[in-house]
Amino acid sequence: MLGAIAGDVIGSIYEHHRIKSKEFHLFDPECRFTDDTVLTVAVADTLLEGGDYADQFRTYYRLYPNARYGGTFRIWARTPGSSPYNSFGNGSAMRVSPVGLAFNDLSQVRFQARRSAEVTHNHPEGIKGAEATAVAVFLARAGEQKSKIRAYIQQQFGYDLSRTPDEIRPDYVFDVTCQGTVPAALCCFLYADAYEDSVRNAVSLGGDSDTLACIAGGVAGAFWGIPSWIRAEAEKRLDDHLRGVIARFAAKFGG
Repeated sequence: MLGAIAGDVIGSIYEHHRIKSKEFHLFDPECRFTDDTVLTVAVADTLLEGGDYADQFRTYYRLYPNARYGGTFRIWARTPGSSPYNSFGNGSAMRVSPVGLAFNDLSQVRFQARRSAEVTHNHPEGIKGAEATAVAVFLARAGEQKSKIRAYIQQQFGYDLSRTPDEIRPDYVFDVTCQGTVPAALCCFLYADAYEDSVRNAVSLGGDSDTLACIAGGVAGAFWGIPSWIRAEAEKRLDDHLRGVIARFAAKFGG
């Protein structure tokens, strides 16, 4: 899970200052956690304590109201009892990595990913993006080879994972949809050789950098682990509450 959070922190300053290069300072002084981190921790908290994903998302929104949420999510979070809004935005995928760490059965991972998505992102593409991301984390954590991860995601979800980041980068534009974000982020992991390389690939696409790096980083962290200095830099940018939930989740589920 911290792999996703570190990716969010690293990518946070490039969302509105997009770059097309892998050469950048990994932790700029202005790097901070965003809604990607907040809602990832909300999912982890739900898995720890039980309860309803929607209630937990609203609780975390109240705790961190300035974490750069999307406009439609803000309206939803401020409206108790509001219905999902048929979104296929990448928000369902950026928050789902804890699901891939908490369960040992692939069908349960997919079921819980759907549950976490559909309280807001009940469009088929929104649900698919969450499922694909959680499955990739699960398979990476299980030690599967990249070739198997790629083949399973392509077969089950229909994503094209054949392009390298160098092939994607020139024409890639800012895109907040699941279908525009998840395949690109997964390719950033699949064609990397380490955790840091995955995150650099994601930021260098010049898109929704924090979310691309959050998704790629979540899978890469499960596959390779996270260098201790990156872990430390990410954790020091979190508050005590977020660090506490992450520690309790790691104690129970790992990751």
